[in-house]
Amino acid sequence: MNCHPKGSNARVLLSSVFGPYARDDEFGSRKMNPMELYHNQVTRAQGAYSLRMFHRSWGIMMIQQNITAPCTVLDFPDRKAFAKELARNHYDIVGISSIIVNVGKVREMCRMVRELSPQSVIVVGGHVAAIPGLEHLIDADHIVRGDGISWMRRYLGEDESAPIRHPHITSGLDLRIMGIKARSRKGATAATLIPSVGCPMGCNFCTTSAFFGGKGKFLDFYNSGNELFGVMEEMESKMKVQSFFIMDENFLLHRKRAMELLDRMKEKAKSWALYVFSSVNAIRKYTMEELVELGVSWIWLGLESPRSGYAKLQGSDTQTLTRELRSHGIKLLGSTIVGMEHHTPENISEEIDYAISHETDFHQFMLYTPVPGTPLYREMEEQGRLLPVDLADIHGQFKFNFQHPAISREQSKSFLDWAFQRDFERNGPSLYRICRTTLEGWKRYKHHPDERIRRRFEWEARQLKSAYSAVLWAMERRLKSTNETVSRRVQELRREVEEEFGAASRWAARFIGPVLLWTSRREEKRLARGRAKEPRTVIERTNWSAA
Repeated sequence: MNCHPKGSNARVLLSSVFGPYARDDEFGSRKMNPMELYHNQVTRAQGAYSLRMFHRSWGIMMIQQNITAPCTVLDFPDRKAFAKELARNHYDIVGISSIIVNVGKVREMCRMVRELSPQSVIVVGGHVAAIPGLEHLIDADHIVRGDGISWMRRYLGEDESAPIRHPHITSGLDLRIMGIKARSRKGATAATLIPSVGCPMGCNFCTTSAFFGGKGKFLDFYNSGNELFGVMEEMESKMKVQSFFIMDENFLLHRKRAMELLDRMKEKAKSWALYVFSSVNAIRKYTMEELVELGVSWIWLGLESPRSGYAKLQGSDTQTLTRELRSHGIKLLGSTIVGMEHHTPENISEEIDYAISHETDFHQFMLYTPVPGTPLYREMEEQGRLLPVDLADIHGQFKFNFQHPAISREQSKSFLDWAFQRDFERNGPSLYRICRTTLEGWKRYKHHPDERIRRRFEWEARQLKSAYSAVLWAMERRLKSTNETVSRRVQELRREVEEEFGAASRWAARFIGPVLLWTSRREEKRLARGRAKEPRTVIERTNWSAA
């Protein structure tokens, strides 16, 4: 690959695909697949209790921070905003980042660039690059598979081995709970930290693992705990945060790095809270004391069927483990695949109930899906089992895109929808579960001899004293007519919280609770009308001067 003739003087536009997103259109957007990770994949059956938020396009933010060329990031534009940016500013390079389902939007954006900015070189990256023959579907000059930072540095003639500079990323935007938008205070939301990409476990359906090299391979941006500590300390200072969403597919698998980080946290008396991804076998490398000392507050972990055969689950009693983690105040997001090869209409309900019995604070359900670029996709292609499905519908939250040996495409959606609903009916709203686990951690560690640990649990329990008491009050009353069993559990938890935290908690429940009861009812009516939220457009420029 030759460098761009202007090198680091080239002006770069990096854009996510255009919106709106939560509607059916000719470019591949789908109403049932909004730009809201939690609501779409985790809490979507929970109505007004569903967590609603957006997440920035972290990949293009990382690239922008690690090149010296003048660069604009355009996140969540509509077509008008994208066209306006192309027309107003001369760009030598236009980079478009996308996932597979939005390939139709990528095609349209490439067309728009050719029309409005014909001098621009078009670069397309992200998971969309995994589509076989993508170069024949879109009009782009370069398609980047894998690490976009090193590719862009090479293309601009910059040092691709230079240290990675981490942007200041807020993990979630525009959080809405029970029909109310949460106040956006500096430091209230976790910072996102990306230490590595890829996953060495290499599950056959995993798009992230496949995109960055497959089984046994991953790319570290920060190899040591000391490096991570430096980035986190800088974020703490500039962003005023004390919690970090660590976007690493299996953070706890790298024990040496994690324990180095713990040593520095102890040395500097940091009471940080870490939200991590981990496999069950990696968690077992640590004692509960080590996890608590490290500040692990939330874990996203795979809970595939014990009959699935995945190495990350071998020899593990996951039910005992999840109970133990929650008893230490560690919140869990379990992830379960629906429609694996051994599933049948006769056994799938039992397997879903097994997953739900873990009582995780959140539970994600995804269809077993051969996504382009994964080993599973190649296997299904070789067996002639792929169905002629629009790429916009290959995302694991709709219907099968392959011929399953026992379950039809229509049945797959019914089982997936039932899994979400069953989890909600059995375990209640995730907001309730978060409160339950947080209280368990507080009661266990509020008198811990280590002041650093006490401080973290005090910080995590701060909302139990006020806002969450009101949430529980409203939830208890709304559920009484639809799920009396869960309503009683919510009531018991609310009383326990009020007993623990006293007058402030009781005041919040009595005075703020009725407000949330009203807003949650209003939100349910809005949802029934099909109302969808869209993220606001974000424009950020670095190394910029007017043309």
